[in-house]
Amino acid sequence: MSKGKNTAGILAGLLAGAAAGVILGMLYAPEEGKETRKKIKNKANDLKDQAKNTYGEVSEKVKDQYDNISSTFKETANNVAHTVKDGYDKYKDQIVSKTADVVKDVEAELNDLKK
Repeated sequence: MSKGKNTAGILAGLLAGAAAGVILGMLYAPEEGKETRKKIKNKANDLKDQAKNTYGEVSEKVKDQYDNISSTFKETANNVAHTVKDGYDKYKDQIVSKTADVVKDVEAELNDLKK
């Protein structure tokens, strides 16, 4: 998650730097104030649209990664649960079988003692 935050921070910094550079360039350009303000407004709108697009792309990537990690976690949890259940069933059957053998042996010994 921190990598995504770093990427978003870097993108925000790049956009802010680009905006500042464009604005400073326009302010020092030899044009009328009205024309300069119009260019600044248009560039600000362009940068706003670019920021929205970048945010949408980053959000989609984060969602995809979250879905992928979530799916992998669920699959792994299911595999672990099945492995534990299979192991339990295997050893349960062995214990029941061994217990039945012990009961038979004890009964046989008791019967021998009664004779």
